[in-house]
Amino acid sequence: MNKVYLIGNLTRDPELSETNSGVAYCRFSVAVNRNYANADGTREADFFNVIAWRGQAETCGRFLKKGSKIAVIGSLQNRSYEDKEGVKRTVTDVVLSEFEFLSPNNRGDEDGEEVRPVKKAVQLEEVDNDADLPF
Repeated sequence: MNKVYLIGNLTRDPELSETNSGVAYCRFSVAVNRNYANADGTREADFFNVIAWRGQAETCGRFLKKGSKIAVIGSLQNRSYEDKEGVKRTVTDVVLSEFEFLSPNNRGDEDGEEVRPVKKAVQLEEVDNDADLPF
């Protein structure tokens, strides 16, 4: 079983791109605080690279920004590449399968207006006569 659950904050703005075949992907990094403090009393964090694909990538690229809090569910995936000096490097990514935005403040459009759908509050009607209630 390969499943990862993370809650943390983005360390930089997400990078939204497309593959050569036009598939959207978004890369970002999430800092997750450890449950304990070190000997100095400082709480350390771990940093995880996350990649989202297709519609999820577009959503993350549109609404997330540096500092946004996010819950991520995904799987770990290793990839290798050669750097400019010819040294083989291995990187571990969290491949996003589910997410939830946890920050109340998300990126707006160019006019400064909120582009994220806002749930409208339901107006409840006060009932004066208890006799009309079915219970």
